[in-house]
Amino acid sequence: MRKHVIALMVLFAVAADAPQRAEAGAFATEVTQILNHAQLVLAYIRQGLQLENELAMYANMLRNTKNLSPQTFGQIQADINALAQIVQGGQALAYSLGNLDQVFRSTYPGYGTNPTVYYMNYQRWSQTSLDTTLGALRAAGLQNQQMQSEYAVVNSLQNMSQTADGQMQALNVLGQISDQQVQQLMKLRELMMADMSSKQAYQAAMIQQQAADQAAAQWFFTGGPVTSDGKTYLPGLQ
Repeated sequence: MRKHVIALMVLFAVAADAPQRAEAGAFATEVTQILNHAQLVLAYIRQGLQLENELAMYANMLRNTKNLSPQTFGQIQADINALAQIVQGGQALAYSLGNLDQVFRSTYPGYGTNPTVYYMNYQRWSQTSLDTTLGALRAAGLQNQQMQSEYAVVNSLQNMSQTADGQMQALNVLGQISDQQVQQLMKLRELMMADMSSKQAYQAAMIQQQAADQAAAQWFFTGGPVTSDGKTYLPGLQ
């Protein structure tokens, strides 16, 4: 269509620019009117082409400012809360406990544990370590379940990236991908904190057991007299 319009413009231009022989009378007036109409038609054609270009520019501007609807964002807050809750179970030293410092100090008081209830203390230390390890495993299992819904989000973003029309929609897709990356980093931090809690609970149990052993030995050798088999021993004395 544009080719036909351009060809018509060229023909009118040639006709308008061609030299005319001076003739008098009505015929000369008629030719002049035809040339005037031709120039007017050329002006209208130029205006039409200019208008077409402007409309194309506006259409492109509108396409580049159009947002995606709807957009896909993960429920990171709900996932994080679920992870923080699932690591709390039994006597676990979960990173999400509000009174973590108090629970740790009461569970692992350090050197000087009463040796007369050593077996009860040992049971508590081992159970705390096991519950904390179980919490870390449960957090990993929950993340595995959450990945099923995350696959759907990734597939949706892939489809959006393939069908994005214009710069703004492409930016929308990039923004959603960046949001997913941040969410995955936050979940990775949750797993790292659960793993750290498990390892530190085990380490604390080992240190506390050694401290209790040393405290029991010191109590035995420096404490009061011990009677066994009818004989009295004085710990700490030869």
